Amino acid sequence: WKPGTMAVNRHYLKNQILPHFAGRPVAAITHDDVQKWFASLRPTPATADRSLPVLSVIMQEAERLGYRPEDSNPCRNVKRHRRRGRDRFLSREEARRLGRALANRDGHILAAAVRLLILTGCRKSEIMTLKWRDIRDGRLFLRDSKTGPRVVWLSSAAQEILDGLPRRRVWIFPGRKRNRPLSAQGLNSFWRDLRDEAGLKDLRLHDLRHSYATLALQAGETVPTIGRLLGHSDPNTTLRYVHLADETVREAVDAVAQVLGGELRQ
Repeated sequence: WKPGTMAVNRHYLKNQILPHFAGRPVAAITHDDVQKWFASLRPTPATADRSLPVLSVIMQEAERLGYRPEDSNPCRNVKRHRRRGRDRFLSREEARRLGRALANRDGHILAAAVRLLILTGCRKSEIMTLKWRDIRDGRLFLRDSKTGPRVVWLSSAAQEILDGLPRRRVWIFPGRKRNRPLSAQGLNSFWRDLRDEAGLKDLRLHDLRHSYATLALQAGETVPTIGRLLGHSDPNTTLRYVHLADETVREAVDAVAQVLGGELRQ
């Protein structure tokens, strides 16, 4: 696992897997055990779906080290939840509400992290694991990106946020533990309080990335350009990220109808 992925997976290990399986011999864990554990996470299907692969990798490693029989992974054939796609992004009015909630937390380092997520379209793990050495000449050099190393150009607003942060540690957003970056748990907790104050209880941190893509599209950027901004290796992935607001679609319909109507009258 890459360092950024490791930080996220460590969160699932600590909070979802160990409370259920700690103290049990790894060889004694059965498919039924995993199935019951997975079902117990039903109230949080996204968490269940992300925790299962972590447990599966642990079982694979146990097989490799001889602690379990070969081809005995108990996570095999446990079906993940089928989640419907979400067309969720910030409207302009919602962005203003979020901005007011952030303004109430000016000076808090996690408010700066959220602002960077909004202004860069970066993944949560990319911002959490940023080091000061990763910033050069107005760019972020991400070596631990999901799709491999990539460069993120910084707007003047994003650069201003970074310039206002203290440089006392290796990590731009250090965690509570020494020599560790900000934890997913810490950022998620801050985000929940922030979005609740803004009245955006259904908004996930990852929806900020969708919002970035959608606003870029509305600003006239092309899908390939947006894909580069987000670090997508597949254009089809970008298409899943960009959503058009209803008013934008309505304006497009009227514009097309006006052109076609003019042609038909000639």
